[in-house]
Amino acid sequence: MHNTIDIPADFLARSAIVDHDHPAIAALARSLAGANAEETARNCFDWVRDHIEHSIDFNRDEVTCVASEVLAAGTGLCTAKSHLLVALLRRHGIPAGFCYQRLLFDEAGAAFCSHGLVALWLDGHSWYRCDARGNKPGIQCEFTPGRENLAFAVQAPGERLYAEVWAEPWPELVSRTRALASIADYRAAPLDVAPPTPSAAASRHIGV
Repeated sequence: MHNTIDIPADFLARSAIVDHDHPAIAALARSLAGANAEETARNCFDWVRDHIEHSIDFNRDEVTCVASEVLAAGTGLCTAKSHLLVALLRRHGIPAGFCYQRLLFDEAGAAFCSHGLVALWLDGHSWYRCDARGNKPGIQCEFTPGRENLAFAVQAPGERLYAEVWAEPWPELVSRTRALASIADYRAAPLDVAPPTPSAAASRHIGV
């Protein structure tokens, strides 16, 4: 299943983090196939949102990052869940990449964190940004192409929604995630990472 728009190959590529050729990801992707790209994308979004437990919401302490390890563990932070969703989408030939917000970590407002989103290209909708972090009281994210439906609005000073779609996750965010010994460490010091500079970026990015 492939879209016909001329999107750079980076947004369909396999990588060390987006290992969409892993047998478990390939098998799951097959089970989520729909009648068209939009239905398939919705199935992938719903599955990651509902079946992969958000580390904070479910008090899970395992640290995951690579898409296949997120699937195997059944848990991950928002960024890790985005890695799995992008892997499933790309497995189906749906161009997909990574978007980010900078948000306050909690109501105390003492720290910021980098929040991971996914953008995918659907014919008729252009790039569509979505948030599969998982629903809970006060958060209800659905797959609604043409109408953005994110978990968190940018409101407080210092918060930001980055307009770009990156073909690869931010390298510093990946390296700092993989350096965590546990989610308890993340709770104590949330990861607040700036976007890579154009010269340092691991892969190309485009605007939404």
